[in-house]
Amino acid sequence: MKIYNTLTSQKEEFAPLEKNNVKMYLCGPTVYDLGHLGHARSALSFDIMRKYLKFKGYNVIFASNYTDIDDKMINRAKEKNISVKNLADLIIPEYEKDYQALNIDKPDFQPKATEHVESIIKIIEKLLEKGFAYKTDDGVYFDVLKFNEYGKLSKQRLEDLEAGARISVIEQKKSPHDFVLWKNYKEGEPFWESPFGKGRPGWHIECSAMNLDLFGETIDIHGGGADLIFPHHEDEIAQSEAYSGKQFARFWVHNGFVQINEEKMSKSLGNFKTIRDVLNNYSGDVIRYLLITTHYRSPINFSEKLLIQAKNGLERINDFIRQMQLIDLDGRESKEIQKLLDKTKNKFIKSMDNDFEITGAFAGIFDLIKEVYVNHNDIKITKIEAENILNLFKELNQVLGIMKFEVEEIPEEILKLVKAREEAREERDFQKSDKIREEIKIKGFEVEDTKDGSLVKKVG
Repeated sequence: MKIYNTLTSQKEEFAPLEKNNVKMYLCGPTVYDLGHLGHARSALSFDIMRKYLKFKGYNVIFASNYTDIDDKMINRAKEKNISVKNLADLIIPEYEKDYQALNIDKPDFQPKATEHVESIIKIIEKLLEKGFAYKTDDGVYFDVLKFNEYGKLSKQRLEDLEAGARISVIEQKKSPHDFVLWKNYKEGEPFWESPFGKGRPGWHIECSAMNLDLFGETIDIHGGGADLIFPHHEDEIAQSEAYSGKQFARFWVHNGFVQINEEKMSKSLGNFKTIRDVLNNYSGDVIRYLLITTHYRSPINFSEKLLIQAKNGLERINDFIRQMQLIDLDGRESKEIQKLLDKTKNKFIKSMDNDFEITGAFAGIFDLIKEVYVNHNDIKITKIEAENILNLFKELNQVLGIMKFEVEEIPEEILKLVKAREEAREERDFQKSDKIREEIKIKGFEVEDTKDGSLVKKVG
């Protein structure tokens, strides 16, 4: 199994440090507002990776944090005239509600920055002691010139780097690229006592402290959006490895951006989409399907057209599942069907083993559906064959998390109409049949004629 490592810019054979235990960390959101599609893309990308690693037999220990103290949190809390803690307590459940709708498994650990201040202080103390950090009038900074490998993740030379979005340039900084570890107290802001004065943590240091507390000095996979490569992850590496003298993360994995109608999603352009916005019009399954069917490192150009395509693609899979559930023909399984199942599973594993190449995995599923439908023209699928197909889909869905296997409860009134329509068709009264179909549709259901009977499903 190979995973693309941003650190080395190539796919590498993956094996965890500990024989069967994978330590995996994802940089989570700053909880000052509802989650947007970029957050959903990142959470879903690593949910798929986590599920697939489990599918492969690994014991995955997965953590994803909440940043619950920073400038955005403080400013939004002031706007709402509430405390920063109250803001976090309001927003975190909203993230969890949205992620649940997208069928994202809860992490094993969901640490908050404010819960790890003691460790943050300990790391900063040691960095000061080792000469990697220094004090200024407004806080404590990391001296990037002291860390010889600074820039190794983003592949930039120090002299070419520009100050990141969250780096404020002040006169007392030794270099404009030095980043803050501790911000000294300002009137009206939350603070903690420390040996270097009361104040609060900088943004980057929290993830280093959380990883140290949860996993120790080295983890297997550290993930996040591509926008975090610099400065956030670059800075994490510098402070963590300067502190411990050991490699911080063995694999750095980053997901691509979400664009809206071929433009970068941003509030200033008026094309900003929260997860909740889209959930108001589409199911979580459709959104999940849309966001996972593109390879995680590729950008997604999100649009209404793409949502409709996702809805149709997902319906095709679930309609096929419903059709297999209808089959009640006695008989054995043919060798051809078993070969098809083996071919589909092998393609799924081969694709996912290649840096989670999910497009190939889905191609194998749709190839199976196509071949079974073609096969249906000449050969009747037996009940045991249908059950074996469904069992394979259930197995693959442990990773994908988008298929529906519950038999939909159809009201008695609709079933009577379906039967009346079937009788009209048998009598070749197609005008009456079409009229009943329309009545069924008005009542919120649709009926499709198949070789195995009438397939009825709820619309939407």
